[in-house]
Amino acid sequence: MAPRYLKPNVKLEPLFNQWYAWPALIAPATAAMNIANHHLKLMRSYTAAPMVHAATLKNPAMIGGPFINLQGQKVDAVRDLLQRTAGEQAHMIEFAEGVKQLNKLLRDEARGGSLEPLYAKVPDALRGYVELVYDLNHQPSARFIEPLLYQSRYYQPERQTIALSLVEQDERPLVLSTPWIEDGQSLHLQVPFAHEAIDHLFRMRLQAGDVNAVADQLRVPPERRADFDNLFTDEAPPTPSKMTDDGVRVRYFGHACVLFETRHVSILTDAALSYRYPTDMPRYTFDDLPEHIDYIVLTHAHHDHVLYESLLPLRHRTGAIVVPRNAGNMADPSLRLALKHTGFDGRNGGARVIELDELDSIEFTGGRIIGLPFFGEHADLDIRSKMAHFIELEGRRFLCAADSRNIEPRLYQHLRDWLGPIDTVFLGMECEGGPLSWLYGPLLTEPIDRQRDQVRRLNGSDSALGMDLLEKLGARNVYIYAMGMEPWYSHIMGLAYTDQSPQIVESNKLIELCRQRDLSCERLFQQKEMIFPANR
Repeated sequence: MAPRYLKPNVKLEPLFNQWYAWPALIAPATAAMNIANHHLKLMRSYTAAPMVHAATLKNPAMIGGPFINLQGQKVDAVRDLLQRTAGEQAHMIEFAEGVKQLNKLLRDEARGGSLEPLYAKVPDALRGYVELVYDLNHQPSARFIEPLLYQSRYYQPERQTIALSLVEQDERPLVLSTPWIEDGQSLHLQVPFAHEAIDHLFRMRLQAGDVNAVADQLRVPPERRADFDNLFTDEAPPTPSKMTDDGVRVRYFGHACVLFETRHVSILTDAALSYRYPTDMPRYTFDDLPEHIDYIVLTHAHHDHVLYESLLPLRHRTGAIVVPRNAGNMADPSLRLALKHTGFDGRNGGARVIELDELDSIEFTGGRIIGLPFFGEHADLDIRSKMAHFIELEGRRFLCAADSRNIEPRLYQHLRDWLGPIDTVFLGMECEGGPLSWLYGPLLTEPIDRQRDQVRRLNGSDSALGMDLLEKLGARNVYIYAMGMEPWYSHIMGLAYTDQSPQIVESNKLIELCRQRDLSCERLFQQKEMIFPANR
């Protein structure tokens, strides 16, 4: 067979135990909590009353809720997955129960005295993996030795698989609340995320390769070879355009995904990309990326900002993934460890991980990246793996502040005093996010009452907070982004905005406030290219 190219609309769905994988399903401790407190509960509910799930999801407002969204009756398949999970993941369920028991132990017996006698009472599944500590206010907690957990039976790369298929439309069911069930359309392969065959496969997006060789590497079953061969074409992809002029080219790919390019460097934020297929809605896709990306910068570990579906196909053509340092608690696992153990370790010329702390910088020809503090949007939890990014290129100064909430305005005054004015700001305005329990509920070991759950939300800035942030930074150009409005994000966002949605109302208000102050302001949607002349 002659060398062939991978089709531009080949979709890779990353799966863990048949659930769409995001950072909380990579880190061992949070994976255990999600299995026990989210996956099993959802599957039990669905198998007990599938029609309730189907009826509820007819209301678009309920799409993001705890309801399985499967077309047709898949009760037997979900029941089979439920039974297998209960048996094969018994050790993960035991770990999650141990976390619950440990928190009760600390609550009941850690009253300010020595914690040393409590080590003998730590549940067996957790023994040797946790350190018991007080903070300076004598509040007890447990620190997980996360690198060691990755060396234990609680990290399960054998449960990582990929599903390959051709995507031909934007609308996809929300993935967080629904397991992947065999449908005959996708090619499900037992390949862990770190496997180099994934890199070989996606190199064929730009360079023709040997289909037989990559099929062997991926262990494609003989009976599915025809389906696998259908993922390839003789048609060469378009040649990626290069930035050859002075200045900075900025391209908006949707949501929080923005590409900054100069003649010397390319920087992609929160990689979440669409595919090329016939559509009436213009957008940039994988085909519009440069052949090599110097840095992919990740702002925080939420599922709409760290997408393995986009990151794995880009691993072989990326220099480095830049991530924020974490706090080391249950709610805040390490992005560096998750990426390192899923193949972002610099092998074979692929991406390595750079971990930034607040105010750390990366210097390169013609510019730098500085990690800046990111407040809010995490329900008041102690989460440090979140970071806004100051990007300076050819004398132009940009800030990417996806989802940052201006809960302490003095922060931005201090940052301006240190950095000087920042003329172009990309600001997220999902001002009404989900409640604490929506993403972090599986990690809670005690129920939270509805009132507290509703006020501790994953909110970004509204118009008043956003305007204050922009004025303190001295912004002249404002781009509202990270709204998740594009339909090709339906599978990760589950949003259905109307003109009356708070996010639309508040972003409209910000646009008007900016215009009253002679600031350029635009809410980004679908795609946009901006050229900024060098300012040396």
